[in-house]
Amino acid sequence: MTAVQPPSPAPRSFDWLGFLERYGGALVLIALVIFFTAQNVRFISPRNLANILTEVSIYGVVAVGMTFVILTRGVDLAVGSLVGLTGILAAMTAVALAPSGVDWLLAMIVALAVGGGVGLVHGKVVTWLGVPPFIVTLGGLTVWRGFTLMVNDGAPVSGLSEAFQWWGSGRIVGVPTPVVVFALVAAGGFATLRYTRYGRHVYAVGGNPEAARLSGLNVGAVLTSVYVIVGALSGLAGFLLSARLGSGEAVAGTGYELRIIASVVIGGASLFGGLGGVGGTVIGAMLIGVLTNGLVIMDVSAYLQQVVIGVIIVAAVAFDTYAKSHRRLKR
Repeated sequence: MTAVQPPSPAPRSFDWLGFLERYGGALVLIALVIFFTAQNVRFISPRNLANILTEVSIYGVVAVGMTFVILTRGVDLAVGSLVGLTGILAAMTAVALAPSGVDWLLAMIVALAVGGGVGLVHGKVVTWLGVPPFIVTLGGLTVWRGFTLMVNDGAPVSGLSEAFQWWGSGRIVGVPTPVVVFALVAAGGFATLRYTRYGRHVYAVGGNPEAARLSGLNVGAVLTSVYVIVGALSGLAGFLLSARLGSGEAVAGTGYELRIIASVVIGGASLFGGLGGVGGTVIGAMLIGVLTNGLVIMDVSAYLQQVVIGVIIVAAVAFDTYAKSHRRLKR
């Protein structure tokens, strides 16, 4: 008697959605580099590439922190205002302590402490009062910008020492200092999310807060902590931006929230929480930096640049929503 052979499984079709979710940002980045280079060869000059990396590094530092927030289904719209506030406070601290020789160190500590403190306030309002993060940080966007303007009556703070300015314009083994700082922050964020228990808790809270609570996680503490992280990193970015500009500017960081959120979302993080990572955020930040710089080289209006970035954000979120609904249908 001949044994009946079971039917062979149907070949699996290539998962285009999964491929684009994982590598789409990198592919678009490569395409943009090729396109802008074809338009103007100056785009890939060492000087211009250094400018792109330095510019990306300032808001990229905050984007690493924003990744933690968005992974927990939150958002922080106040980061741009916080960059301005911490930057001007750092500059004022440095000018007041210039003769001490450690002005830059104390200025950095002040920026980190103020940023982390503001993040703690945001986190507690979200967790204790149950106010949605969007509303809390939308209010913070105007409140902290108002404080920034009040601190020095809207005037810039100049007279920073060379040691302070080195953090914005110096080099370490030929690499711009802000780029080195960004690399260290990104590496730390990547390792934290990928290899630590805290990182797993962040993903768990973002994936299903109720399940995380029932499993014994302190959801409130995790949520508060991510706002402290993004706040402290906003303070570091404020310090770096003042060092790069050579002064503390009351309008510094204006519009950064758009670039930062765009970097995280384009990098593959889901606004629904629980999906994404620092690696994708770095790609997203580079994509925004390349796009902005390339449009400037092509003499595209700054107003149109904002339109383009806004459209990209909407497209990225729309794709994320479609991909999730498609996966649910396949199940």
